[in-house]
Amino acid sequence: MLDLVLRDVRALTMNPDRPTARTIGVLGGRIVGVDEEIADLPARRVVDGDGAVAAPGFADSHNHMVWYGLSLAELDLSGCRSSQELYDLVASQAASLPSDGWVIGSGYDDFVIGGHPDRAALDRAGGGRPVWLKHRSAHMCVASSAILDEAGVLDGSARVPEGGVVERDADGTPTGLLAEQAQQLVDALVKPYPVEELAAAIGRAAKRYAAEGLTHVTEAGIGGGWIGHSPAEAAAYQLARSRGDLLQRVELMPATEVLHPVGPDAFGLDLGLRTGFGDDFLRIGPMKIFTDGALSSRTAAVTEPFHGHGGHGVLGDDPDVLRERILTAHRGGWRVAAHAIGDRAIDLALEAFEAAQRDFPRPDARHRIEHSAMVRPDHLPRMAALGVIPVPQSRFLYEIGDTMIEAVGDEREPWLYRQKSFVDAGLVVPGSSDRPCVSNGAPLLGMRAMVDRTTKAGRVLSPDERVDATEALRAYTTHAAWAAGQEDERGRIAAGMFADLVLLDADPTTAPTAEIGDIGVRATFVAGRAVHGTEEFAADPT
Repeated sequence: MLDLVLRDVRALTMNPDRPTARTIGVLGGRIVGVDEEIADLPARRVVDGDGAVAAPGFADSHNHMVWYGLSLAELDLSGCRSSQELYDLVASQAASLPSDGWVIGSGYDDFVIGGHPDRAALDRAGGGRPVWLKHRSAHMCVASSAILDEAGVLDGSARVPEGGVVERDADGTPTGLLAEQAQQLVDALVKPYPVEELAAAIGRAAKRYAAEGLTHVTEAGIGGGWIGHSPAEAAAYQLARSRGDLLQRVELMPATEVLHPVGPDAFGLDLGLRTGFGDDFLRIGPMKIFTDGALSSRTAAVTEPFHGHGGHGVLGDDPDVLRERILTAHRGGWRVAAHAIGDRAIDLALEAFEAAQRDFPRPDARHRIEHSAMVRPDHLPRMAALGVIPVPQSRFLYEIGDTMIEAVGDEREPWLYRQKSFVDAGLVVPGSSDRPCVSNGAPLLGMRAMVDRTTKAGRVLSPDERVDATEALRAYTTHAAWAAGQEDERGRIAAGMFADLVLLDADPTTAPTAEIGDIGVRATFVAGRAVHGTEEFAADPT
């Protein structure tokens, strides 16, 4: 007897052998068949989809779930349209805190408010309290004098990590702006976060994700560096799962800082754990390594200077050190996720992957370049030859596309966050958000951005890089599964696949482009159990 039959749906199966279906059968958390394959099988529960569009559950191949969950409990600065509005929010929050309470906010956009917050103004707004405001890109933050003093920045005693930038004014005085690895100076004052607090953050994020149709996410960096929140961060996911608060399947990327020698030729986690360890719901994914910064902070490593700014950005460490880390991880059996935004950083990542495959061939390693933001034409055949997976964030085109063009200039615009060029080169391109580095990382909004590539100012960024809506849906389903090495388990509606499904109010492959992001999510199923939807859908199938 089946656990569930979902009938009267318009299923987009993403299965080329059978692209549509009307009925889906589920047993033991997996799909057992569709339509006539299950027509004569009884079921414990039959749910009428009432004509809803069914699709494989969406996956986000690069997000920061803990970070996003924490931000939901912080002062939201994403709506600020001026510096004064930001200072007023800080002052209001500060007034409710004790004299030593921290004001922590996230999501401000210097492009929108006319510059980064001023340290002296933050001191006044916070009434002398510690004030820590995180830029929307997550590659920068601004700290008040109280924090900089405690971190040793003001008296010069702080040691700035390699790849970090402490901004100073013409007199050499710190402005309060910290970029890239320099953010660890503040992190050292607040980390590690308690596992309980991180588990609660995961629960908050999971509810939002379920409401957007997400059934799988890849957490892009835990455990160390400025991206991690605790050496025991994986334990927070285990705790959230044991409580029933983790509603998605999750792949965890350990930050390279937490990997270490575990034998004469091995580089990894204790006990030799590496990519693939875990189960269907929580597993270790690639190793995450930062090779450069971001476009918004002008810290991405580029071959030619930033437009109207000068400077070539920064690498995350000495180039030889970065290459050796990638090579060693590859040799130890890891998949590698190299954060590379600027074209110089992408050069470095490709050189390291080429050396790794030459010296220690692993034909199906499926290494990744996270963001792949400034890809030159000569990069494309090299990526294809290596089978590298580019992981761009299409929603950035809308959120910060105008800022990116300002940074690189019109002549390099065609390199930015490519999509169709990757597809035409034969590359698999998964969908992702980099949330909370965007204000809204919902998959349907990401799909729309792939199709229209329009910025907030209404400019179409490289229209030749547009893809159709079906390819956009593949990015968040089949391509995301392939990027994680799970193409035989999820991403399609077919017998044997996980019963991870989303029910939608409309078909994103045929809806007008402008309406794709507004399509409602009726219900989300993980392993045949509704984690979002009506009371009927949420009932236990047993």
